[in-house]
Order: sequence, then C-alpha cells, then structure tokens
Amino acid sequence: MALSIFIIQLALRFLLFPVYLLNFLGLWNWICKNWFPYFIRNFSVTYNKQMASKKRELFSNLQEFEGPSGKLSLLEVGCGSGTNFQFYPPGCRVTCVDPNPNFKKFLIESIAENRHLQFEGFVVAAGENMHSIADGSMDVVVCTLVLCSVKNQEQFLREVCRVLRPGGAFYFMEHVAAEHSTGTYFWQQVLQPVWYLLFDGCHLTRESWKTLERASFSKLKLQHLHAPLPFEVVCPHIYGCALK
Repeated sequence: MALSIFIIQLALRFLLFPVYLLNFLGLWNWICKNWFPYFIRNFSVTYNKQMASKKRELFSNLQEFEGPSGKLSLLEVGCGSGTNFQFYPPGCRVTCVDPNPNFKKFLIESIAENRHLQFEGFVVAAGENMHSIADGSMDVVVCTLVLCSVKNQEQFLREVCRVLRPGGAFYFMEHVAAEHSTGTYFWQQVLQPVWYLLFDGCHLTRESWKTLERASFSKLKLQHLHAPLPFEVVCPHIYGCALK
C-alpha cells in the first residue's frame, strides 16, 4: 500500500509541477492567501446547505452560556467569511480571529447580512497566539474546519482555554481522518501533500478527537459524523462541545 501511495503522489506532483515551482520560488503562499478566501466563500455555501441541520443542533444552546451582563460574548477563531453568523442567537457579541487578512471584505458582507449580531471586531492572528484577547473574556469560543489547519493543535486549545471564562464552552465541527482500514483513508494519505499545498495548510489525516480528549477541559461531548459532502476525503467529521 505504501508503494501505491508513493507512486500516485509522485504522479500528482508531476501534474502540479507549476504549483510546486511557485512554492519553491516563494510565490505560492501569496497567491494562496489571496485566492483561498474566494474558494472558502463559495465552498461555505455548499457546506452550509449540507450541514445546516447539524450546525443548528450544535449551536442550539449557545444562550445557556450568557455572562452576568445578559449578553453572550463569542469568539470565532478561523472565522473565514462569517458563514456561521446565521446560527448565532440575537444580541450575540461576536469577535473574529483569522490569520488571513484577505477574509475581511467577505466578513464585512456577512456582518451586513446578520444585523441580529453585535460585531466587536476582527483580529488578524493565528489561533495559537491570540494575545490581544484577554484572559477569561469569552463565554464561548467557536471553530469550524479550523483544527485541520492550525500549526499546533495543543497550543491552539490552550489558547481557547485561556480566553474562556470559567464555565465557558468551546464548540467545534471539524473534518478528520477516516478509519485506517478504509479506502477513504487511503486517498486521504495519497492526497495529503497536494491538499496541504493547495488548501492553505489543511491536513486530511489529523485525528483531532484525540487532541481534544487530551486537552484540559472539564467535560467533552464529542460525536463522529459522516458528512453528506461531495468530496469523500472530507466526509469524516467530528462535532461537539467542551466545557472549561
């Protein structure tokens, strides 16, 4: 199997030689950072259509975590174009973090379409280093399709715990590695090097549930799901909520 994976990967690298050349020359990262927000905006429309019921289920009890002020302070990390906004409750105070500043123009469009929210600001930062967000300042932290691309999952989850108030909640929905004996996992391994390059550092083979289980949350509710998406390699999913 390892030989088959190597041969197919070699063929893919040959087909995508111009991309690898641009990456070698240091130009691909700039190109990717500029085109990726357009891809995510369009992909998110399809994703939300297929996953809307699960997202509504996931976010159905957000208001239970309102702070003493009666307002829900929510931090979305890896906010992208703001496609989760429609699922947040009225009056929710939303702060957004994303390492790619090119998402901002799409984020502004989503804010205009979701007047039921109170937008607090957009911070350009990696999820592993959100130093501008104060300790214990958030009631809820949300990430969807983010754990696949952060450079250090453990550090990211430590930052999530830091910014959450005691009793706060972390909500997640992520694509993950398939069962190792399946054809899906075979193709995840085959595509991983190319996928990582094309989709701004996204990993297909991360077993993110294991990192969540090791994190310092007081309670973790996690479910596995086979998402009804057109690309089988991203269908294995986890979603749930963790309490600080």
